[in-house]
Order: sequence, then C-alpha cells, then structure tokens
Amino acid sequence: MKKILSMVTAAILSTALLAGCGTSSAESLKETITFAGASTIAPIIDTTSAKFKEQYPTWKDVDKSFENKEVSVVVNAGGSGEGIKGIVDGVADFGLVSREVTSDEKTKIKDYKEYNLGVDALTISVNPKNPILSIKNDLTTEEIKKIFSGEYKFWDEVDKSLPHNEIIVVTRDLAGGAHKVFQEKVMGKDEVKADVIQAPSMGALVEKIIQNENAIGYASFGVVNQNEGKIKPLKVDGVEPTKDNILSGSYKIARPLLVINDGEPTKQEKYFIDYLTSDKGKAIVEELGFLPAK
Repeated sequence: MKKILSMVTAAILSTALLAGCGTSSAESLKETITFAGASTIAPIIDTTSAKFKEQYPTWKDVDKSFENKEVSVVVNAGGSGEGIKGIVDGVADFGLVSREVTSDEKTKIKDYKEYNLGVDALTISVNPKNPILSIKNDLTTEEIKKIFSGEYKFWDEVDKSLPHNEIIVVTRDLAGGAHKVFQEKVMGKDEVKADVIQAPSMGALVEKIIQNENAIGYASFGVVNQNEGKIKPLKVDGVEPTKDNILSGSYKIARPLLVINDGEPTKQEKYFIDYLTSDKGKAIVEELGFLPAK
C-alpha cells in the first residue's frame, strides 16, 4: 500500500513539474492603474490614457505575456497634496504634483520616485473686458500683493483712471499646490485676504475669470492656452508669461508637472509611464498648452 501511495505521489509531482516547464500562464494584472492629485495634470493623464487605449485596447496587445484584459486608467483629481497623500497612504499607484515636492514629504515615501512631465506657470490673468487692459498690461509684484491681500479692494486703487468696481480675487484651494507656489514666489510673508474665492480646480478658477470682468486670479499657463481669447494674462514686473520666458526662468512664477510613486513601477505600470514620458506623451503635454520636459 505504501508503495502504491509513493508511486501516486511521484506521478503528481512529475505532472506538476512538467506543467511548470510548459508555456507559462498570462501575467496577472491590476484591474486599474490609479492616479490621484493635481487637477492641472489630470487632463494630461486622461488624454494619454485615451491615446494609449487607442493603440492598445487590451493589455495583451501591450505585451503577449499579459492577460487579455481591457486597459483601465483612473484619475482622481484634487490637489497636489492629495497626490502626495495618496502615495503615503497607499491608496493610489501614482500621485500628480504641480509643485516641487518638499524634502519632508519625500521622507514619508519609502522609495520616492519622480517623473517630470514638463513645466507650467501661474499667470496673473484677467477677463479680456477688464478696463485695466485699456491702460496697462503689467502689474508689479507689490501691486499683486496688495490686490490679493485685500489692501486694494477696488480697481481704482490700482489706478485712479479705473472704475470704482470691486476686485474679485480668485485662487485655488489655499492648502493646495498652486497656492503654495503663488505664496512662495509672489506673496512671501503676506497672506491672501480671508474672503478670497477658492476654486476647486484650475479649470474652475479660469471659468470664474471668464464669467466676471472684475475678476483676477493666478491661472495655469496651460489652462489659459486651452481657453485662448477668453482670458488675458498680464506681465509681472515687465515680464510676459511666454514659453521662452518661462523656460529661461525670467518669468518667476513657474512650477513643475510631476508624477510620483513609491518604489519601482510594476511591469504593467512601467509600460504606461514609459508611454507618458515618451515623445508621444510629450506631444500631448504640448497639445494641452504646457511645456513638455526635454
């Protein structure tokens, strides 16, 4: 009886070994690759995902070793802080950050990795019907501080020839990445006024300016380009927010567009990140009005 059991056991092991030596099964995949964070970068990921899926409808089309599953990439737009938190808490595969990541934030991520998609800038923008454009297209840093802090409450305080209309100041979430850039590079130690309108996304901020001729806000260079003619950027200290001025650093309110994660990406994730940072991905960044990484 023992001999028979030994023979059966040997047969089972032999079958298992032979199966292992044959063609391996398709590599197991995540159902979805998740991104979370800056609303400015979210459209880049959405557009790239759509283009990626046009070329590769299923993961098996990407790599024959993968399962025959539909490509799925999900973006949860919030703010740069949410992108960092998503990685720290392990609830997102990748974080989207439209500012520099601090050294303190990096220490909270065990194996910090960063992918640079390009450069954006915060433009000080107004409605094209704003009367200020008839007399000047330039604001000094000091004038911007006085407007955003509430020291200047009406447009005729900026210039006496302007109408006595209330200045409607629009910002992003004061805890978000865009505001941190604006605070550091423009406001310094001064704070924005307490009753400022805080827009939930950069698109919403731009829409507020489009809707109100007395509004002013720090609008993303890329989003301004996406709404050409509907919003007008001003010079800051005599420097216009152009591609050349942003890249050279002469326009001072610039910021990076980053994708971050913890550790090396999986094989599946790497295919998408490689596409995102390829020439095809850079073309999408440029099409959306931003300045792609070199």
